[in-house]
Amino acid sequence: MIEPREPSGLDLVTDPVRAEASLWRRFRFEDDLGARERLFNRYFVLARAIGARLFRRRRASHAERGDFDQYACEGLLQAIDRYDPLRGVPFGAFASRRITGNIADGIATMSEVGAQLSFRHRVERERLRSLLRDEPDALAALSELAVGLALGLMLDGTGLIADDEAPDRRPTAYDSLAWQETQALLVREVSKLPENEGVVIRQHYDHGLPFAQVAQLLGLTAGRISQLHRSALDRLRKRMKSSR
Repeated sequence: MIEPREPSGLDLVTDPVRAEASLWRRFRFEDDLGARERLFNRYFVLARAIGARLFRRRRASHAERGDFDQYACEGLLQAIDRYDPLRGVPFGAFASRRITGNIADGIATMSEVGAQLSFRHRVERERLRSLLRDEPDALAALSELAVGLALGLMLDGTGLIADDEAPDRRPTAYDSLAWQETQALLVREVSKLPENEGVVIRQHYDHGLPFAQVAQLLGLTAGRISQLHRSALDRLRKRMKSSR
């Protein structure tokens, strides 16, 4: 008769159920915010899928897909914070109800005036405000702003967060070799950023989260997220320049 063995560290890595249970334990009982981000990444695809499904059924013509995605991610963050793993309810079912309800509530309260500023425009304005500097040399400030926006353009949808279910982001025939190499270098440099700066860049550019939701994820203020965003892009700009 084979004696049962204790689970090893490898078991925890290869068994999705045990791996998720470990994440919940670390988040709930050890205040591990890194585990919270990994839980968010794990269920991000579910949130986006619910947002896409409800967007296809939309009745409000002024609401854009980005608005549905934003409310979906907000609902997912609420679900993570309110979920009790000890009750035995699967998180996917718990989160689906919270995400669906938050999308419905959010879209219902959107005004025609507020909807004129689309989700995409709100994100772009956040980035712009984060990068603006009060410097006496206007030309130098404009140059740094342009570089920061260019880095953001390269980071958009680069695939900073590993996700087997994400769309294929491999280079196409239209991407120049220089662009591909620069993007690859940029992704490597992002992985070397300080922890909070890395979270801001990954979640804002790969998942498209506005600063307010990244702030909720990290337990910080939106103003602090704006500072971290600018600091991260400054660091990336300097590293990219020195690597040339």
